[in-house]
Amino acid sequence: MNIQIFGKSKSFDTKKAERWFKERGIKFQSIDLVRYGMSKGEFESVKRAVGSLDALIDGKAKGASALQYLAYESDKEEKLLEEPALFAAPIVRNGKKATVGYQPEIWESWAKE
Repeated sequence: MNIQIFGKSKSFDTKKAERWFKERGIKFQSIDLVRYGMSKGEFESVKRAVGSLDALIDGKAKGASALQYLAYESDKEEKLLEEPALFAAPIVRNGKKATVGYQPEIWESWAKE
């Protein structure tokens, strides 16, 4: 497994996800989403894996409500990449698979593969 956790330092779900992998002895790379963001390629891969752009948006983030007024999905994507604090956290990647939020049942299935 090649796990990457894109998270926010103040997110309880990010801390829970990191703890879940640590407790099982699964190595992971932790990336501060707010500080470093996500590359366009990583973003496209995660978006394909989770199925929709809306799943990646943190509805509680400051400024997230403005995204609903953008007419085109490409504009929303550009705004997310410019302001990574608008991403929901944690985003956990395992190669071409990805989850948004705390999803231990899915991670468990990855560990069994």
